[in-house]
Amino acid sequence: MGKIIDIQHLSKSFGQNEVLKDINFSVEKGEVVCIIGSSGSGKSTLLRCINLLEKPSGGQIIFKGESILDEKHDTRAYRTKLGMVFQQFNLFNNHNVLSNCVVGQVRVLKRSKEEAREVAMKYLKVVGMDQYINAKPKQLSGGQKQRVAIARALSMEPDVMLFDEPTSALDPEMVGEVLVVMKQLAESGQTMLVVTHEMGFAKEVADRVVFMDKGVIAEEGKPEQIFNNPTQERTREFLKRTLSQI
Repeated sequence: MGKIIDIQHLSKSFGQNEVLKDINFSVEKGEVVCIIGSSGSGKSTLLRCINLLEKPSGGQIIFKGESILDEKHDTRAYRTKLGMVFQQFNLFNNHNVLSNCVVGQVRVLKRSKEEAREVAMKYLKVVGMDQYINAKPKQLSGGQKQRVAIARALSMEPDVMLFDEPTSALDPEMVGEVLVVMKQLAESGQTMLVVTHEMGFAKEVADRVVFMDKGVIAEEGKPEQIFNNPTQERTREFLKRTLSQI
């Protein structure tokens, strides 16, 4: 196994607003870590700091033993090692499904179009979207768009997949199809860091659950410990409130 991401004393402020405070945790190779917590607890900001969409205010992010915040570190090369799936899909509307999964490989990884198509088809098959390669995003449902977004990220063959509330923009009936794909990825051994409000998914699929509250990690542990026997009052309150809405 071994740590693939190691976060040490990470902080992030926007002006006077300290959004992340002294965050310490790591992700092992092949591990699925789910981050839960209320809106505004810092979950998405943490993910955006990890892939450097936001620059941390302090602390360290160690990726495979190297500090990625070191000025000499190649940020662009680092980002190719992380697959990012957003809430809002972020597909290229003027490209069809296949092209969405090919363009990044050709431009960033410098793969030939033939190889990129082959890789794209492999992952579109994984997410069950290989029948839709000629469709434009506007012709797809939300669940289908998100599955294409997952295939696009996988096509870069990253070391870690980052998911930022990947089902929050979907109609309820489409949530299941995306969670099924994510569960299959987890079972295949893909390293995953998932910000989610889907408690059932976190309970069933995660190796470890991290509960964030007001910019700090309030508690972390195995799903059965967090959901069945949380040690912190904040965690108990959050779960009582959240699980009662399901």
